[in-house]
Amino acid sequence: MPAAFLKSVSRDPTTRFGDRVADYVRYRPGYPPALAAYLRTHGWLPRSAHVADVGAGTGLSSALFLDAGCTVDAVEPDAGMRAAAEQALGARPGFRAVAGRAEATTLAAGSADLVAAGTAFHWFDASAARAEFARILRPRGAVALFWNLRRRDDAFMREYEAIMREHGRDYAEVNAARRGDETAVAAFFAGAAVEQASFDNGQSLDFDGLLGRALSSSYAPRPGDPAHAPMRAALRRAFDAHAANGRVALRYEARLYVGRLH
Repeated sequence: MPAAFLKSVSRDPTTRFGDRVADYVRYRPGYPPALAAYLRTHGWLPRSAHVADVGAGTGLSSALFLDAGCTVDAVEPDAGMRAAAEQALGARPGFRAVAGRAEATTLAAGSADLVAAGTAFHWFDASAARAEFARILRPRGAVALFWNLRRRDDAFMREYEAIMREHGRDYAEVNAARRGDETAVAAFFAGAAVEQASFDNGQSLDFDGLLGRALSSSYAPRPGDPAHAPMRAALRRAFDAHAANGRVALRYEARLYVGRLH
């Protein structure tokens, strides 16, 4: 991630979700099983693989790989998010929460078959993370970078996007980086072959769920912020205009990039 981006956001990306953990746990979407199935069938995820899930947050991406039969080191710098992952997944065989970050995971050299980053790569110092991933990967190990990207191809999704753009703090900068910048990904892999795939994903939410999903984003104004009430009112109008049977659909493209570093 360019240094200019890190300097432009209002808070350290390793702590800016600290007051949003509960909303993140309840309202963030997970990742579709088809993503892990693709990695396995295309030779990127061996059976019983050891996965380093870097920037693991509350464990949404870790759960994907545990469900696929992997051992997972969930590397996360934010103590609150790491504790939430431990609470959700700590009893599952093969799971371990690790206090570390992309640039210094603390994992042993040559310990991972796959390094994964779910909706996290845009927060990394890409050059330092690349060196660290190369250190911890086993020979023929791979890196999988993936995001849940909101679709913009129906009226409600376009309206939700407009609300976040209008009311979110540093939204444009975060969103531009988060949308899987192909140039940044290509630079990270340094010219190596990279496979790309996309998978449908989504959520069905009542209004409280929609508001919670918005508040799980680092740029959404929290209660007490002068911008919160206008954002909530705009979400209410959008919900009332588009809800069917008391719910709206948030639709995503789970976009995957996977390749080797050498």
